[in-house]
Amino acid sequence: MSLADQLKAEILPSARKPGATPRVTYLHPGQTFVHAGPAPVATIVGSCVAVFLWDPVHNAGGLTHFLLPQWDRIGAATSRYGDVALDDLLEKLVALGCQRSRLRAKVFGGACVLKAFQGNGGKHLGTKNSEFAIDWLNQQHIPVVEQHVGGTRGRKIEIDTASGAASVREV
Repeated sequence: MSLADQLKAEILPSARKPGATPRVTYLHPGQTFVHAGPAPVATIVGSCVAVFLWDPVHNAGGLTHFLLPQWDRIGAATSRYGDVALDDLLEKLVALGCQRSRLRAKVFGGACVLKAFQGNGGKHLGTKNSEFAIDWLNQQHIPVVEQHVGGTRGRKIEIDTASGAASVREV
């Protein structure tokens, strides 16, 4: 069983019992999820980056998972690109009633998971992705209150959209 299949089996139970916690939404690369109120969301990142934004007063938040820092203007503008994904995430949260001035951010991923690229002295894709995300957040004046970036291993991230509570585990 692949790692992705294992994660899906672990976080997406087949049946929901009365009083059980809500089903976890799993994000694939290039996807964005926003929700007002408590909703668990999860993803796995390696060199990709996941950015979580939430408004602690409005109890709403959202997560986006992107693969590349910027759209090169070739092909479709999708959330596989950080600039497109982050703009989309911000727009959706504001549409939910979140206040830009209250938004807080958490950034995850940006690892160098391929041994061939480790220790070569240059910027690998993971570094480019995480630096882009942090720079974008700084330009938007959204404080980064937590970050788990870099390294050589992927991460499994689970977040509650209302509280902003995050669980991070290396995989």
